[in-house]
Amino acid sequence: MSGIHHSVIAVGDLGASLRFYRDGLGLDVLQDRKVEGDWPALFDGPSRTLHAVFLGDAHVPDVSAGVLELIEFPDSSIPTSLSDPAPTTGLFQLSFFVDVEATLKKLTDLGLGGPPRRVAQSSPNGPITIATVRDPDGVLVLLTPGAITQRR
Repeated sequence: MSGIHHSVIAVGDLGASLRFYRDGLGLDVLQDRKVEGDWPALFDGPSRTLHAVFLGDAHVPDVSAGVLELIEFPDSSIPTSLSDPAPTTGLFQLSFFVDVEATLKKLTDLGLGGPPRRVAQSSPNGPITIATVRDPDGVLVLLTPGAITQRR
């Protein structure tokens, strides 16, 4: 059986991304480390050193899945992707279960996320509001009400 282990976002400003995902969305820092490796050979990284911060839910015992890794290459620059609002091929969005209105308020208070887009959506339990925002690097983030209540 295969499954997603974790997803990785290369960030331009690790501090801003941590404020967005940790302080705004409420993810916990699971690991924070600098890692040496042959990143140029593995994925055309601009250096052999990267700073990796793994985020997730510290209360979920199986931290081998559902983890978001933010990476930054200290003292190196990497090209910036465009944050075009229209769908593009490649990574489309990341989706999180959150208290939508509380999370949008936190992001607004932090000056992050940009203007949210809200849509009423039908669900088995009645109408819900979902919203999208952008992380500091332009990644589209979907905020959906609810919480993960069970893991395999």
